[in-house]
Amino acid sequence: MCQRIAAGRPAAQVAAEMGISRACAYRWWARYRQLGLAGLADRPSCAHTHPRRVPAGVEAVICQLRQTDKLGPARIAPRVGRPASTVHRVLVRHGLNRLAGMDRPTGAVIRRYEQARPGELLHLDVKKLGRLRPGGGHRVHGRDSAQHRTRDSRRGPGYDFVHAAVDDHSRLAYAEVLADEQASTCAGFLARAASFFAAQGITRIQRVMTDNAPPYRRGRAFQEAVAALGAVQRFTPPYRPQPNGKVERFNRTLAQEWAYVRPYHTNDERTAALDSWLHLYNHHRAHTALGGHPPISRVNNAPGSYT
Repeated sequence: MCQRIAAGRPAAQVAAEMGISRACAYRWWARYRQLGLAGLADRPSCAHTHPRRVPAGVEAVICQLRQTDKLGPARIAPRVGRPASTVHRVLVRHGLNRLAGMDRPTGAVIRRYEQARPGELLHLDVKKLGRLRPGGGHRVHGRDSAQHRTRDSRRGPGYDFVHAAVDDHSRLAYAEVLADEQASTCAGFLARAASFFAAQGITRIQRVMTDNAPPYRRGRAFQEAVAALGAVQRFTPPYRPQPNGKVERFNRTLAQEWAYVRPYHTNDERTAALDSWLHLYNHHRAHTALGGHPPISRVNNAPGSYT
């Protein structure tokens, strides 16, 4: 554009040819005349001065209240006489972590980890889910319905056990609804989960992490299933589910977006809907931890070989 204007063409005519406004053309032409090619380099779009920016002293008080009293923007705002949105911007500007990512007593940042490649770590867990009565439960008929009030209080419909496996790096997930959580059941699920991940391109599982439930800790069948994969078994520390947090969070998403997302009239109807939801989760659902991309994108685009 600048070369055309320098050759004697009218700036307005060149702007129309380039599909930009006259003001934009004149602005770039002025920078080119002043600095040459160096003037065409990208510049930050933020303002050079911020006359209404919060004074440094107020920002220091905001940061101190967050670090010492562990307060959020809504509680800091009345103390400093600023809107909560302004307080939030100050906290973000100074790189102070959200309260959810901070250990309250010490103020230390909770360490979050992620494996470098798919298959390096597989998280396993089981979620108990109450079975539905024929015709649906209280989400269909209501808690004050005759069906709900006349149920046999001594013997309910029982529970389903949703076994879940989540790859640490990609968040690719696999789940099945099974009748129990015995060691042999967990072992069979692990073998089928490994086959699922292999079909997606994750052909080697190096480690398997579980909680300290007896089927995982003492079940011989499950230990043999882990050994058959050539993997090493890892356990979460007692009373510390955080290291297995990826599958714990998946269980919450599974309950919100599959198990309780709509009223089901039969237990089989809910179970049958799991496979289609898993495909949606793995291939289409935006994952916030992956920058808005689905888990399968991390398997397809991850560098190197996982065999």
